[in-house]
Amino acid sequence: MRYYYLILFFWLFCGVPAGAQVRIEVVKYPPLQAPDAPLYFASDINNWNPGDPNYVMKKDKNGVFYIDLPNVPPTFEYKFTQGFWTLVEGDSTGHNRINRVYGVYSRPKVVRDVIVSWEKKIAYSFIVRNLPENTPEDASLYITGNFNNWEPASPFYKLHKSVDGTYRVTVFTDRPKLEYKFTRGSWESVEGRSSGKGRPNRVLSQHPRVVPWAIDVDIEGWEDLMSTFRFYSIYDLLLLFSVFQGILLIIAIPTIQDYNKAANRWLVISIAVASALIFAQVLSGYRAVAQSFTKIIFLPDYAMFLYAPLFYFYLQKLLFDVKEQSSRIFYHFIPAFVLTFVYLTYFLMSDSTLKYKIMNQDWDLQGVFLAVGFVGLIWNIYYWLLFRKALRFYREEFKTNHSHEQNLFYLNTVLLIQAACLCLWLFFYLALGFGRVAGMDITPTLERTVDCIWLAFSSITYFVGYFAIHQPETFKVTPQTFSIFDEVLEQPVTAILPETEEKAAVDESLLAWKQKVEAYMLKNKPFTNPQLSLNELAVKLKLPPHTLSKVINEGFEKNFFDFINSYRVDEFKLRVEDPAYRNFTLLSIAYEVGFNSKSAFNRSFKKITGKTPREYFNLAAEAE
Repeated sequence: MRYYYLILFFWLFCGVPAGAQVRIEVVKYPPLQAPDAPLYFASDINNWNPGDPNYVMKKDKNGVFYIDLPNVPPTFEYKFTQGFWTLVEGDSTGHNRINRVYGVYSRPKVVRDVIVSWEKKIAYSFIVRNLPENTPEDASLYITGNFNNWEPASPFYKLHKSVDGTYRVTVFTDRPKLEYKFTRGSWESVEGRSSGKGRPNRVLSQHPRVVPWAIDVDIEGWEDLMSTFRFYSIYDLLLLFSVFQGILLIIAIPTIQDYNKAANRWLVISIAVASALIFAQVLSGYRAVAQSFTKIIFLPDYAMFLYAPLFYFYLQKLLFDVKEQSSRIFYHFIPAFVLTFVYLTYFLMSDSTLKYKIMNQDWDLQGVFLAVGFVGLIWNIYYWLLFRKALRFYREEFKTNHSHEQNLFYLNTVLLIQAACLCLWLFFYLALGFGRVAGMDITPTLERTVDCIWLAFSSITYFVGYFAIHQPETFKVTPQTFSIFDEVLEQPVTAILPETEEKAAVDESLLAWKQKVEAYMLKNKPFTNPQLSLNELAVKLKLPPHTLSKVINEGFEKNFFDFINSYRVDEFKLRVEDPAYRNFTLLSIAYEVGFNSKSAFNRSFKKITGKTPREYFNLAAEAE
């Protein structure tokens, strides 16, 4: 018994004393992720760091991995990894194995271990089949993502070239959603679009197999190797041309256009804001700008809340006799101020933190973007309905006082473009919802949809700016309140006549006045004046304007516009049959009888006769 305690004492204190050197060897192991991949020793000695460069194991000529541990404690736990916990040794079934323990029963100077398997994480086998033509011959390719903390040049995730010319790498991870990109070893040389612009993260949803899932990849371009001819894509050139056009209009409209000054001031402001935000959208797509001024990505979102109110003020001043701006003008910009408050957290965030959030597509940042975009969609739909309502009201009011058409059809084009933007905007959210439900990566579709929205939005500047320069003085109608943010405006409709005059007008026989008006129209033909207005005709007939309006509306059951144009169409028919006008074209005769444009003539003729001028006279010729 005495010798037993002596041996035990010697083993405990002399066999491998605390602080002695221990060699750990891995004599047998399953295939590594890559043939030259290193093996790491992770332990409570190094705080369980799975890829500690100070604990990378060496490899001898026989393929045995080993590491010499000086000054080890009497007992410690450890495992072997390939640099990450996603690449850690497992048990014989591929599941998690318990930690290895040194020093419980013995403390040998050399420990020989066998790795029976790696934990069977879900495997993704990436196969890069096509590279950009300007990829350097000696380039090393890496995959990086949320599975390795976005390290751009991890040796464990280096792609290896196969005999078929493809580059391959396998990633093991249990993440429910895999986000990744390819690099040539740094974030300066990360993959991008073919134009060299940055591209969003590639995304894969988790699949239920541990057998490697093969994913074919084509790399379109590199952010640092933009082709000379693709330095700016066609998309960027169109947006930049819109910005340039906007700058020219900001200079030209105040100097060339003498009419509609109050409206044009709002137009210039809206063009300036739109141009600045479109320019910010272009710049935010380039790596150099995004790296230096990361917060620029938030600026384009202000277009969702600034442009619509500014365009609304333009329409109000252009179409309505608004003497003073509403004191509630500030209310229209409340969403823009709220947006600033929402984004304030990110504005105050350090660039490095913000870059990581963007790169990792953190749920909070993505959620804010999606919520802001959806609120912006509702906000712009509301204003589009205001624009439509204002234009409809204006047309009806204009036709009660004038017999010609104003060249405001460009506003219809603007409304159509805005409607196209809203439809694409709505499609974005529907596609996003479908992708989430179906588990599909529709990032390219969403990205192209956003590009189309910006292209459509940028085209508005062309139409509004061009016609604003050539737009004559616009007839203003009675101001109306369309927005819930506007004050109830005083509406000085037509001047109210004294009670005696109004009573006398009402007492007049409607039939008698109808006959008088009809006789005057046939005898004097005032309708040949293209600019004939209700007030002008009332003066000639010596009638109060509101009485004449009542006679036309109730006696002839028409508005002033259709009433005058019906006489013009009848006169047109007579002159076409008149031999004196045989050398005249149909359009010249239309101008002679008072129409101010070809489109106005065609629309009125078809509305009154149900046929186009050519159809009408062809039928008349066949009847003869």
